[in-house]
Amino acid sequence: MVKTCDNLIDVIKEGYQMKYWNKKGQLKIQQMAVMLLAVTLFFALAGMLILSTQFSDLKQRATAIQADNAKLLVAKIANSPEFSCGNSFGTAMSSCIDADNLQEKINEYGNGNFWGVDGIEIRKIYPPSEDIECTMVNYPNCDTITLINSTGIGVSNFVSLCGKQNVNGSVYDKCEMAKIIVTYTAVA
Repeated sequence: MVKTCDNLIDVIKEGYQMKYWNKKGQLKIQQMAVMLLAVTLFFALAGMLILSTQFSDLKQRATAIQADNAKLLVAKIANSPEFSCGNSFGTAMSSCIDADNLQEKINEYGNGNFWGVDGIEIRKIYPPSEDIECTMVNYPNCDTITLINSTGIGVSNFVSLCGKQNVNGSVYDKCEMAKIIVTYTAVA
C-alpha cells in the first residue's frame, strides 16, 4: 500500500508538472503571437508614416509645377506667332505683342484650352491711366485686354504692346509698355 501511495504521489506530481509545462508552453506561444502582432503593427504604422510624408507635399509640388509652367509660358507667349508683332512694325521685335491682331482674335483664345492655363491678361502699365477693359468698341482707348478671364495666382512679364494709330489721316506705330499676366489655380 505504501508503494501504491508513493506511485500515486509520483503520478500526481508528474501530472502537476505536465500541467505546469503545458501552461508555460501556452504562455510562450501567446507571448510570441503578441510580439508578432506588435511587430506587424509597428511596420504598418511606420509604412503609413513614410507614405504620408511622401504624399503630404504632393499638392505643393503640383502647385509648384503649375507655377513653373506659367513662368515658362509667360516668358514665351509674347514671342509666339499668335501674339508676336513679327515684322508688322518694320523690324522683328522680341517681347512685342500686336494689339491690333489680338483684338481681332480675342474670341478664339477665350476657352483656355488653347494655352493650358487658367487666365491670360495683358495690361498697359505706361502711360498710367484708368483700368478700362478693352472691347472691339473702345479699342485702343482701353488698358486691359483679357483673353481668358480667371482669378488665381498670376505670373507676369513685361512686353511692348504695339498697334497702328490713325491721327488726322496719318498712320503711325504706337508702342506702349505693358505686362502680360498668366494665371493658374493652386491645387487645393
